[in-house]
This record gives sequence, structure tokens and C-alpha cells, in this order.
Amino acid sequence: MQRKILLDCDPGHDDAVAMMLAWGNSSIELLGVTTVGGNQTLDKVTRNALSVATVMGMHDVPIAAGCRLPLVRPVEIAPDVHGDSGLDGVELPEPTVELDPRHGVDLIIETIMSNEPGTVTLVPTGPLTNIAMAARKEPRIVERVQEVVLMGGGYHVGNWSPVAEFNIKVDPEAAHIVFNEKWPIVMVGLDLTHQALATDEVAERIAAVPGSLSQFTLGLFTFFRKAYQDAQGFDFPPVHDPCTLAYLIDPTIVETVKVPVDVELNGSLTTGMTVADFRAPAPEDCHTKVATRLDAPRFWGLVVDAIDRIQKVVDA
Repeated sequence: MQRKILLDCDPGHDDAVAMMLAWGNSSIELLGVTTVGGNQTLDKVTRNALSVATVMGMHDVPIAAGCRLPLVRPVEIAPDVHGDSGLDGVELPEPTVELDPRHGVDLIIETIMSNEPGTVTLVPTGPLTNIAMAARKEPRIVERVQEVVLMGGGYHVGNWSPVAEFNIKVDPEAAHIVFNEKWPIVMVGLDLTHQALATDEVAERIAAVPGSLSQFTLGLFTFFRKAYQDAQGFDFPPVHDPCTLAYLIDPTIVETVKVPVDVELNGSLTTGMTVADFRAPAPEDCHTKVATRLDAPRFWGLVVDAIDRIQKVVDA
């Protein structure tokens, strides 16, 4: 049975791969894509989403631009990781996919409210501004959402600060709202995504797929690898965002543990930290899980298969 999802993203190299996996796997029904200011400004990441959709031939999924700014804080972007365009390293085509006229928050609300309760999963892979705004504007969506599977945070490691991950750190108030609503949450954080490395072997598997989409993906990875080497000292870049989709496609690929999680708002050194409490068994009413271990070969198998499936449809 297909999982109905809404992908909320800020493309972003790894967001682009998440779009591929969402569009190219038969287990996923992609209901819509919303964008949020994050890796780059809203205008740039929205243009990137439309361009990636064009590359994939994804013309029948609504794409809407959401929130431009964090709830209360100044904008932070990540050009040192994603470049000036947000998708440096490839030549982006002029989009042939039109932008949905609705605000992204309204697309989220309308999609959830028009589907049966418990059938739509939210998959945020950028800052959580849109998701928080949707929950505040229409609180009824919280009880109707099947699950929130987000890329963000980390229970032992940060990247935008020693203890905070970028998506949470740039809008911690939004993250605090999302984590404290009572919908089921799976936090796919850095502890897991740092296991999703685009190694030389992975590049060889992708290169073996004939067609332009594999070359597009390799172009993304080439830039991403150099950026991660320079900015964070990685030999190979972690491709964070599609790990959320892998969990939805096959939960045995991503191991999780149920633990309480909250977001720090006030610490001078720890703002944006996702605090996971492993001290005792989680209480019965705990609604949060954290991802702990990735089956990397099977994860990359999903990505390679999605690229191949999309290419065959584009070529047909």
C-alpha cells in the first residue's frame, strides 16, 4: 500500500535526491511539494524544486512556495554547503513545471484536510517553519496526520553548532512547536544521516544507470563532496534528506528508538539542540522516535532504483 506524503523541502543537494526517491519509488504517493527558506533563500530553493521536477518529468504534483523567514529569527542560509544557487554543480534547466499559486502552508493544510484522517505523512527536510505555521493556522491537522518523518536534529551531534543541526538551529521556535504537538514524530537526525555517505562505490552504482538523470545526480554529488570536505572535513558527503523516504519505504532500513525529544530555545550555547532523553524506557505516551542505524547498501539501492525508474519513464 502506497504511503501518501507531502514533502516540505529547501533544495539543496540532498533535498533534490529526496525528491527523486519520493517520485521514483512505487511505495510512495507524492501528494505535493512545498518549499521553505533554508539552504538558500525561498526564491532560489523554489526555483530549484521546479527545476528538479522538470529534470524528472514530474508535471502532475503541485509545488508551492511557503515561508520565506523563520518565525522570529533572522534568516540563515548555507551557501558554504550548497553554493550560491542552492544547487551548485549542475546546470539547472529552465522550469517547465508551474508553481502552484497557493501558499505552501495552505497547500499542506488543504491536502491533509481533504484526505482521510491518518493517511497523510509529512516529510519535512528543511527548517520546520511551514509545518509549525500549518499546525498553528489549522490545529485540526495534527490529529489527522499519520506521522511526521523529519530530517533534522541529532541526539549526539550537531553541525550548525556543536550540539544543533542546521534545520533546527535556524528556526528553533518552529521546531519546538512541531516537536511538542502530539502527532507521531520520527527524527531522522545527523546520527543516522552521517551513515548515508555518497562514497566512490555509490557514485559508481549511480554512474552505471544510463541516462541524463544519473549524470545530473553525479554532478550534485561532485559539488557536494567538495563543499563538505572544505566546510566540515568529510571525505564523502552525507546525503541526509532521502533517509526520511527510506524509512517510509522500508522501515527495516532505518532503525529507530522511542525516546522523548524536546528542543532547546534558551541556552546561550545550546539553542536549537534536540534533547533526547535516553535515561529510562520511554513512557507509554511518548510520541517521538529517533533514527539510530542505517542499512547503507540497501538505502543506496533504493536511490539507484529510483533514478533508473524515473529515467525509463522520462525516456518512454
